[in-house]
Parts: sequence; structure tokens; C-alpha cells
Amino acid sequence: MMKFVDEFQDKEIAQGLIKEIENLSLRDVTIMEVCGTHTMEIGRFGIRSLLPQEVRVIAGPGCPVCVAPQKVIDQAIKLAEVATIVTYGDMYRVPGSYSSLQKEKAKGRDIRVVYSALDALQIAEKETEKEIVFLAIGFETTVPATGSLMLTAKRKEIHNFSILCAHRLIPPAMIALSDGELNVDGYLCPGHVSVIIGEKPYEPIAERFHIPCVIAGFEPIDILMGIYLLLGQIKDNRAEVENGYKRAVRPEGNLEAQALIARVFRTVDSEWRGLGELPASGLALREEFKEFDAEQKFNIEIELPKENPDCICGEILKGLRTPPECTNFGRICTPDEPIGPCMVSSEGTCAAYYKYQLRRL
Repeated sequence: MMKFVDEFQDKEIAQGLIKEIENLSLRDVTIMEVCGTHTMEIGRFGIRSLLPQEVRVIAGPGCPVCVAPQKVIDQAIKLAEVATIVTYGDMYRVPGSYSSLQKEKAKGRDIRVVYSALDALQIAEKETEKEIVFLAIGFETTVPATGSLMLTAKRKEIHNFSILCAHRLIPPAMIALSDGELNVDGYLCPGHVSVIIGEKPYEPIAERFHIPCVIAGFEPIDILMGIYLLLGQIKDNRAEVENGYKRAVRPEGNLEAQALIARVFRTVDSEWRGLGELPASGLALREEFKEFDAEQKFNIEIELPKENPDCICGEILKGLRTPPECTNFGRICTPDEPIGPCMVSSEGTCAAYYKYQLRRL
């Protein structure tokens, strides 16, 4: 068993896998990577350029910051009028309907960027005279950390702390994509999310839509092996859930994390940028923790969210368009002056294309 990062970046092993992929001699196939980290690593290592022409790899809704609807950004900006906003860096520069957290900070609002969810609670403990609101953004990977915050806040009776909950669940989005206009032959499933949820949640996708699903890690060998396993299933006309990341993902996932999520949150219908309202695709705090729900605590009222008509992030998140198909990409829309979240986030598809593929394009 390979144990070191260098072995998962070994050039000879990669070349061998690429040769095996070429030898499969498949018709044109489309694979979607459902993870922003995969999108970044595929760009970083130039994996698309190494694959045969017949194998197309596209990005999907794998960035939690990107799929957060305009409403969430606008709510956070509105909350900044009455509370200290604590957020991860990716959310800081995402454009809302009329402003951004970065612009509100420049106006004098108290908005702080942290690296850990725990930092938000520590701020609330130290600055008891202020209301602290944490923007809880992320897929299943980051939900346990937010759940732990809620338990700690309740146990310590920290009453000046709340969250704006924008957690989303990946499998329902994959089901919606499979049942829509997207024509995809296989899914490269997210490794980080799968560490939490395991293999089983992907089974309905393979069974109902006959689309193979392979869980993959994030090194070049992981990604190439995931693609190879998917192509093998496609060639054999199989549709199964395969785990290509067994060194991190157990079939059942992380049961302790799952129990923590179920203890604090309930499943709700949620809006996704580009995908609309999806059933059972988001999380909300249970009744026991409603005092920490910023949306209820502050009774937020905002104007009707306004999408930028020049932004095609929604189409990109659905896998229907790619960044180069956007007339603003790399010209009007850049990391310094982003029009939409896909160019802002460190896991955004446009950001990945801009950083790693712009010169080739």
C-alpha cells in the first residue's frame, strides 16, 4: 500500500494509468467531478490535457460558496448592520445583489475572516457586549464542526452567538443533475464529503439513473485512478459505487460525525445557485438550537435578490457551460474584480480555469 504523497504524484505511475485509459478505446464520454478541490487539482496538474480527446471532464456544483444563493450573501450583508460577521475567507469577496462583505467592511462594518469555526465562538466568548454571527457555509465535510459549535454554545450558554446556516448536501444535488438536462456518463465523487457520508448515499444515483460513481482522492494518481475506474464501468455497461479512496473513506463513513449532524440539524429543502430549490438538500438547526439561528433571532428582511445578468455561474455549476464560454471570463470578470462566486472561491471553477488554464485558452 502506498503511504506517502510522493507516490501519489509519481510520473511513471501516472503515465501507466494514462496508457490504460487510452487502451480502453471508448466512445466520447463525459465525466463530472463533483468537488471543487478536484476541479483545482485537475487544473493544477493539467489532467484534462493528459486524457484522450474522447474523455471530457467537466466541473459541477462542488464549491459550497459558489452554490450559496444570492439571498445568503444579501442576508449576511444585512446582518452586518446589527452584528459582527465572522466568515471564512471565500465568502468575503463574493458579490451580493448590491454589495459584498468586503465592501461593507470598507464602510466600517465589523466583519472578520477566520480559518476555523471555533474562532467564531471564541470571539463571542471574549466580546460579550457584541452579537457574533458565523456564516456556516459548506457541504457535509464542515457540518460536524458547526454542530460541535452549537453543542458548545448551548452548554456554555453563550447567548450572543448565532449562525446563518447555509450548509448543503451533495447527493441530492447529484440526483437533481442526473434527472435534468445534463448528459453525464459518470461521477467522480468528492473524497472529503465521502469521508463523512461513506458510499451508500451515492447508490440511488447509480441504481436509478445508471450512472457510475467513483469516490476519489485528490492527488494526481487518485484522480486518474478514479477516471480509469469510471471508464471501466462505462465500458462494461455497469453502474456501481466504487471507492477509490479507501485509505480515507470507509464504506459506512464517519458514524460519529453523522450522529453529531443528526443531533443538531434537520434536513430541509434548500435553494442552490443555478439549480434552484432542491428537496432535502440543506440543513437547518433543530428546535432545541433555534436560539442560535441568526435568521430567526434577527428577523432578517432583505430586498428581492438581484442576480448579475452577465454572470453564468449557474450554468457552470450545472455542468452545462464552461468558463471559456463566458464572454466576461478573464476580461471583465477576474479574481481582482469578480462578477460571480465561481471566480472568487478557492474552489470555484472559474478561479481554477483562470489560475491554471487561461494561458492555454
